[in-house]
Amino acid sequence: MMNGRAQMNIVIVGHVDHGKSTVIGRLLADTGSLPEGRLESVKESCRRNSKPFEYAFLLDALKDEQAQGITIDMARCFFNTAARDYIIIDAPGHIEFLKNMITGASRAEAALLVIDADEGIQENSKRHGHMVSMLGVKQVTVLVNKMDLVGYREEVFEKLKADYSAFLSQIKVTPVSFIPISAREGDNITVLTDRMAWYRGASVLEQLDRFSGDKELHDKLFRFPVQDIYKFTRSNDDRRIVAGTVESGSVQVGDEVLFLPSAKRSAIQSVESFNTSQKLQATAGEATGFTLTTQIYIRPGELMVKPSETLPEVGTRFKVNIFWVGRASFIRGKEYKLKLGSMRVAVKLAEITNTLDASDLSFSSTKQQLDCRDVGECILETSRPIAFDLAFISETTGRFVIVDNYEIAGGGIVLENLSTGETLLQRHIRERENNWEKGLVQSEARAVANRHRSKFIIFTGAVGTGKRAVAKALEERLFASRLNAYYLGVANIDRGLDADLASYVDNGGERLRRIGELARILTDAGLIFITTIDDADDFDLETLKQLNEPNDILVINMGENNFSRYHPDFHLPVGGEVADAVKQVTEVLKTKEIIIEYEI
Repeated sequence: MMNGRAQMNIVIVGHVDHGKSTVIGRLLADTGSLPEGRLESVKESCRRNSKPFEYAFLLDALKDEQAQGITIDMARCFFNTAARDYIIIDAPGHIEFLKNMITGASRAEAALLVIDADEGIQENSKRHGHMVSMLGVKQVTVLVNKMDLVGYREEVFEKLKADYSAFLSQIKVTPVSFIPISAREGDNITVLTDRMAWYRGASVLEQLDRFSGDKELHDKLFRFPVQDIYKFTRSNDDRRIVAGTVESGSVQVGDEVLFLPSAKRSAIQSVESFNTSQKLQATAGEATGFTLTTQIYIRPGELMVKPSETLPEVGTRFKVNIFWVGRASFIRGKEYKLKLGSMRVAVKLAEITNTLDASDLSFSSTKQQLDCRDVGECILETSRPIAFDLAFISETTGRFVIVDNYEIAGGGIVLENLSTGETLLQRHIRERENNWEKGLVQSEARAVANRHRSKFIIFTGAVGTGKRAVAKALEERLFASRLNAYYLGVANIDRGLDADLASYVDNGGERLRRIGELARILTDAGLIFITTIDDADDFDLETLKQLNEPNDILVINMGENNFSRYHPDFHLPVGGEVADAVKQVTEVLKTKEIIIEYEI
């Protein structure tokens, strides 16, 4: 808000000499937004120098004032109507403009695209259309300028409108309107004129006021990225506080909340803050914490929302626009880190749809990598599901940065959730199985010889539940009974398989992949393969299940059940005797006929 009034950012683009500066000058002059005496001063200067006055000269005058230290930003021109205040964002420097727009440093809610009626559609007119499309600007009005040079003829306007609409439809841009104007003469800028009586639409100023404005952050959907969870133990304080910053919207005590992507639910019991009186509500911009009415296990990076509101997207595969500034190119197959809200997750480039070189607006639909200063419409895939919004719905949870070698190498906005399609993992498994070379020994023959079927057994639970002791004891018990069992400590993976990838030691997704691939081999060999995973969630188990296909997994959960969708095969309490736990798991193996006709 500016002085309590609604505000809107408008970006204006157009081919050189198509009259973009004249449009801006006219808007400033005709809305009385110029510094006092500026219009008369520029007209007098033109008279003294015997050159015709142009409204574009007003921008040069403002630029001169800026050079003298007056606080007028040439890239941002201000004017207002009775409805609201406007900031016109001029884009002479494509690189910085695109960088700021796509990383959220500045944003445009609508665009004016200027085309010369006499010269017609130029290559840059198409490039600017691509730029607006890649920025995700949904409200676009095309200004067909210099109608005075074509005799204000309706057929010229309609032909250009048809041709440019056909082009924009190819890049999925639907203009709000086309307006025939003459910026130099002032036709249809603030009011309609008789020179184009055949046009009965809105003037430029009326169209600006018709654009739908964005809501203030506190009026938007509630979004709270979970930064951390703090557990207190001193002086009988047993609070578990979910901490972070409210990005948008508001929440109050008693509201039901949902955590995504885990899909766990609870309600707000209290709003916590340091050195303040008791609060019952938290709103956008506040760093705060919450206690919940039910104790649920959630991880940092979850997004807390209200289930009563429109929910964010959840997925692993999504279409984005990225501005790439990394020294090394953005390439397929390499693993990067994506930061969105408080989520930190491994990500790969799956596809590049098209690219735009920000330095000269050259466009390519065949490029297979993003180089420095490229803007790309791409498909990204994360190693695990994340919660996000599409950028036009919620900018705060719809933009992200990508880290390469500990440096921010790119930033972007999310355009579309594509998680219903085949993921990179699913494609990999399909291709792996299509090319899997089996020996002559059948799995049934192995089971008879081994006196057991193969199985991948996963013990999961929180740290300190004793699952490793039970898993190792189970291996020992099975081995003593001459069954082919093998226990793998997860830490062995990090310095074992692909040891040159030791830098991934903190990458849970890469560790899961290695365990799953190894499980596929060992279960195919007929073994009972046993391992443990700390704090596994639904996605972890689903990933391991997919990687181990066509063989199945058996999940033993110890302690609290932290799953919302996946149902473990068996639950063990914490603190029991190891021998008793091993006996119970062995009974499960017999019941499920993993151990065949054999008594331990």
